[in-house]
Amino acid sequence: MTKHLIIDGYNLLGVRGQVGPHSAGDIEPGREQLIRELSLYRQRKAHPITVVFDGWQQGGGSERREHRSGIQVVYSRRGERADQVIQRLAEDFGSDCAVVSSDHEVANFAKARGALVIGSPEFESKLRAGSPGRRSAGPSKRVDDDEKPLTRQRGDKKGNPKKLPKAVRRRLRQLRSF
Repeated sequence: MTKHLIIDGYNLLGVRGQVGPHSAGDIEPGREQLIRELSLYRQRKAHPITVVFDGWQQGGGSERREHRSGIQVVYSRRGERADQVIQRLAEDFGSDCAVVSSDHEVANFAKARGALVIGSPEFESKLRAGSPGRRSAGPSKRVDDDEKPLTRQRGDKKGNPKKLPKAVRRRLRQLRSF
């Protein structure tokens, strides 16, 4: 089943270093680049995607929504943070969505509603892995989730000590579709 992907736009741009204290002034080119990359990602994975940006300081009196390149872009209204919009969307979609954010409050809220939560750095690496123009300078070999060491930290439990806990295996299965 295809899950709806809800992305905290400025949080993801912050991981890239395009928003925050160390970024250059204008963030519009970064937003546009992110939307283009998400459009390419949507073509590869076929997940419906909503990216939410803060409009609480410069935004209008109402929430603004637009569709661009197959991506739903939402700007929160003046006085409302993107986090609140993401929480509202996570409430609506419940377990049929995945939320991309490194904000602990948003992540905890989404998990409580049954949504899969993907950290912004983790999603950024998945986004880079499929974008031909955004490859990192690191090694060309891609490490899959299956290649992680399969050992437990504590050996005092029954069962196969080389098998990951059920919750970890479930999360890895969910992440494979992204």
